[in-house]
Amino acid sequence: MKILILCTGNSCRSQMAHGFLQSFDKNLTVCSAGTEASGKLNEKAVAAMKEIGIDISHHTSDSVDLYLGQEWDYVITVCGGANESCPAFIGKVKHRLHIGFDDPSHVTGSDEYIWSEFRRVRDEIKDGFYKFYLSIK
Repeated sequence: MKILILCTGNSCRSQMAHGFLQSFDKNLTVCSAGTEASGKLNEKAVAAMKEIGIDISHHTSDSVDLYLGQEWDYVITVCGGANESCPAFIGKVKHRLHIGFDDPSHVTGSDEYIWSEFRRVRDEIKDGFYKFYLSIK
């Protein structure tokens, strides 16, 4: 099964979702991409995943253009806030889904608050993508 997780920057939420899906089932082919890929991972997202034993530091922040010619069983968008628009994928896709999450990379405040938001969103992504995984298993 081939799954593409899509967002705008491909540095935080889509990377965490990618890491979770691969941790649930090594037989899944999972990729993540962004319409305006930042080219790097969010350091706090990498650290938040490492806290729970998932290493995403080797992931790359890729443009969705790399994947347009491929066929996908699922394309899942993860943008969440009212100020964000989710990108559309115009490739060959069997199922399109949206599982939205707040973007912790835009949070401001104390370090403690910022980290609490990264952990909250990480845990929500884990729950949301585990439910998705169980539905396709």
